[in-house]
Amino acid sequence: MQMLENQVFRAVGKLTSMSLILIVEDERELADSLELYLRSNNYQTERAHNGEEALTLFRAAKPDLVLLDVTMPKKDGFEVLQTIRREAKTPVIMLTARAEEIDKLLGLGMGADDYLVKPYSLREVAARVQAVLRRTQDSNDPKSKLIRIGNLEVDTYSMSARVRGKTLSLTPTEFKLLHHLALTPGRAISRAELMEAAMPESDALESAVNVHLKNLRQKLDAEDVADLLVTVRGLGYRLAE
Repeated sequence: MQMLENQVFRAVGKLTSMSLILIVEDERELADSLELYLRSNNYQTERAHNGEEALTLFRAAKPDLVLLDVTMPKKDGFEVLQTIRREAKTPVIMLTARAEEIDKLLGLGMGADDYLVKPYSLREVAARVQAVLRRTQDSNDPKSKLIRIGNLEVDTYSMSARVRGKTLSLTPTEFKLLHHLALTPGRAISRAELMEAAMPESDALESAVNVHLKNLRQKLDAEDVADLLVTVRGLGYRLAE
């Protein structure tokens, strides 16, 4: 417990501007390698070795991204991801070793932004971290505009979407997909194009787009605008004009 308290203290006390990555991995040698490599690429890091530590550090450190192993003691990665998604939009990359874990991750539509399958190279991890951070960080371009489609507003400056003034709780990937669809309302867009727009460096299958858009449709449905998102059979999706 004292060790965990020390970790929390260090996490809260960091004042540099580098992105902070929370590594959640119970294999300590692998966690060591991830931490050393990410730090060599100018990231800050914090580490947790089980699900309970992960949530404690997540709340204290407020990381910019979480690398989250699926198989862990106390709370597994799925439980931790669900809790994170209830509390924040922080991007999460899942680390998994088994195909059935990927099936569950995609099938449940749990809101992960990407996943990596073990064994993976440290260079690949760093590339994915950079890619996810790049596509999820707020835009600083003052020329970014507000896109309006019916009662839906997509704000590319604040990276947020609203229905009748109410902000939707979207993951970064869901927002990227919605934004790309909103750029050309009425146009049918393939899953491959949506994948490139929202998850360009991911090796996830195109079916991952279906999962993210299923979750997006549910959030639109809760605001009575689910009919805006139209499935184009055999191709992909479009936003109704």
